[in-house]
Amino acid sequence: MPDPDRPDLAAMVVPLGRALVAAELPVLERNGLTMWAYGVLLGLEPEPVYTQAALAKSIGADKTRIIGVLDDLQRRGLIERSPDPADRRVNLVSLTEEGKAALARARHEIREQEDELLAALPQADRKAFLRALHTLWSNTTTERDS
Repeated sequence: MPDPDRPDLAAMVVPLGRALVAAELPVLERNGLTMWAYGVLLGLEPEPVYTQAALAKSIGADKTRIIGVLDDLQRRGLIERSPDPADRRVNLVSLTEEGKAALARARHEIREQEDELLAALPQADRKAFLRALHTLWSNTTTERDS
């Protein structure tokens, strides 16, 4: 039987998510990134090269929505785009060394802020929370990719 005193998950997670995003924005601004730019850099990290369409799908963005973000990141030397040798109509996107460094700087500052928030939990609870959150996140990204 559900606990009638527990708020719905969305009622707990959405305000937390908003607070985390609000805390990340100044970090991203200090590092010259928008939230979309950070999402692109994060999306490019696990794979060395993506097509623009595959990248958009992997980060949950409309492929036309991220073109301007990609243009800006390329102009700033954070990503490279090159024609796919197998299909020259398709652009391949990859992180540059500068892009990897920008991502690492922003992520480091964001993780420091997250560690301050997580410090409110005992160490065992913190590990359990992160493990459970990662499991739920993995399940939702797997469903989205299907």
